[in-house]
Amino acid sequence: MSAEPNPAHPLVITVGEPAGIGPDLIVLGAQSARRTGWVVVGDADVLRQRAVLLGRPLVIDDALDTPATGARQLTVLHVPVARKVVPGVLDVANASHVLRLLEIAADGCQQGRYRALVTGPVQKSIINDAGVPFSGHTEFFCERAGVPDVLMLLVAGTLRVGLATTHLPLRQVADAITAPVLTRRLGLLLDGLRQRFGIAAPRVLVAGLNPHAGEGGHLGHEEIEIIEPVCAALRAGGEQIRGPLPADTLFTREHLAVADAVFAMYHDQGLPVLKHAGFGGAVNVTLGLPYVRTSVDHGTALDLAGTGRVHAGSFEAALALAAELR
Repeated sequence: MSAEPNPAHPLVITVGEPAGIGPDLIVLGAQSARRTGWVVVGDADVLRQRAVLLGRPLVIDDALDTPATGARQLTVLHVPVARKVVPGVLDVANASHVLRLLEIAADGCQQGRYRALVTGPVQKSIINDAGVPFSGHTEFFCERAGVPDVLMLLVAGTLRVGLATTHLPLRQVADAITAPVLTRRLGLLLDGLRQRFGIAAPRVLVAGLNPHAGEGGHLGHEEIEIIEPVCAALRAGGEQIRGPLPADTLFTREHLAVADAVFAMYHDQGLPVLKHAGFGGAVNVTLGLPYVRTSVDHGTALDLAGTGRVHAGSFEAALALAAELR
C-alpha cells in the first residue's frame, strides 16, 4: 500500500550511471536556488569530484529532513560506489550501485517521503553485463511497485506520445500487439492524462502498426483484427479515441491540434517525431505507478561526462514536470 505523496515533500533524484552525465546534470542544476527541495540518491564523493572537474562550487550536506534549496547547495543520501569512477569509463563493478539507487528512491516514493522521482540516465548494457536482466527504468519501477503494468509517455511541450510497446526488437513488436495489451495501456494513458495532467476528457490519436494503417488489409491485418476493435470498444465506452491512423500522417499539425496525446505502437514509430520536435527538452514519464516519475529523454552521453559541454534542458524539464504533475 502506497502512502499519498505530500506536495510539500522534496523531489528525489537518482544520479544514474556515475560515469555518465547524470552527476554533471545534478551539479549544474544545483547551481541555482529552487523552490522545492531535492534529495539526491548517489555517491556524494562522485558529485564533489564532478563539481571540481566542472569548476562549479558545491556544498553537500546530508540533512534529509530539511533538504537544501539554496544555490550551490545539495542534500545527498550517500550510497557509495563499489569502485572509483572515471568519467566516461563504464565499470561493471558499479552496476549494483546503480540499481540500489533506483530501489532506494522508488521505495521512498512508495512510502510517501518524496513528492516525485526524477531519474538520471542509466547504461542498460553495463547492468546486463553484470548478469542482471534489465530492459529499462520503466519495467524496473513497474516490478518494484508491484503494479500489473505501466506506460511510457514522452512529453515535449504540448506533444505527448505514449507507447504500446517499449524496448523490444522490431521483429517482436507485431506479436506483442494484442488486444489485452492495447486495452490495458490505452487505459493507462487515458487515466494518466486525467489524473496526472488534469485533462478531464482526453483526446487520443492511435497509430496503426503497418504502413498506411494496413491499407485495408493489403499491408497487414493487425489494424482490422486487433487495433480497430480495441479503439471501437473504448469509443463505445465514451472515450475520445481516433484510429488506427497511418503513422506517417498522424503527426500533422491539423491532427495534433485536436488531440491531447498520441498512442504509438512501438518505440521508433513515435519517439523520432517527438525528439525531433523537442530533443533536449523532452521528458520521459511513467504512467501507472503509484507516484510520479519523470526522466531525461537521453542516455548517459559518456563522451560528454566531465567535459562541461552538457546541456541540461531535458533534466530541467523533467524536474519542472515532476513538480507540476499531480
